This record gives sequence, C-alpha cells and structure tokens, in this order.
Amino acid sequence: MHMFTRKTEPAAPANESFMPTQSGARLSRGVSIKGSVKFLNELLIDGEVEGTIDSPGTLTIGEHARIRGEIRTKSVKVRGTVESNIFVTERCELQAGCTLRGDIEAPRLVVNENATFLGSAKVGTGKSLPQIVLNNQ
Repeated sequence: MHMFTRKTEPAAPANESFMPTQSGARLSRGVSIKGSVKFLNELLIDGEVEGTIDSPGTLTIGEHARIRGEIRTKSVKVRGTVESNIFVTERCELQAGCTLRGDIEAPRLVVNENATFLGSAKVGTGKSLPQIVLNNQ
C-alpha cells in the first residue's frame, strides 16, 4: 500500500503564449486589465489593458494586444493595437502590422512598412517632452 502518490503535471503546449522572460514580466494573451499598470524594467503585453500604462522602463505591445489608455514609458515597441496617446523619453517603434490611433511624442520615432498610424507625431528633443515618474505606493 502506497501512502503517497505522485501526480504528474501535463506538459505545457508548445504553442502556449506564456514564456517567462529573465529580464521582464509578461501579460499574456487572454488576460484583461482595467486600471493603471506600472512597472520598473520591462513588460510585454499581449492581452488587453484599459487604463494608463506608466513606467521608466521598456514596453512591448504584442501582436494580440489591445491597449486603450495613455502610455508613458522610456521606450515602446508596438505590434498590436493602441487607441490612445504615447509619450516616451527615448524611442517609439511602430512595427509592421500594428495599428495606432493616437498621438506620439518621442525623441525618436521608427515607423515600419505596413504599420497603421492615425494621429500626429511630435518628434525630437525638447523641454515639452514628458517626464516619467513612478510612484511606489
């Protein structure tokens, strides 16, 4: 008679969208957040966010992501859909297949072929570009 039985966990499917990263966090496809999102270093969003995103770090918006709310970060790469304004202190990259409906303020802007951008862009350095503050409350 065995007192303990071993349960085996099923292996994660190979096409699973969640893969932990060593340097940053991930908001996976299928996850939805309403409210503000704050992070320090790196974040990949492949789900839905309705609210502000504030960080001194780097944001990647995955191809399945849908963002409705202001984004203020150091840099951002957009592959999904964003319906709001983006303010960055270093670089904004609109990658092929993305859709941005909103304005951009950034020292550097890269728009790849087949990106959709409906808005205005203020590119360059200047005192009017936003400062990012992260409150740890």
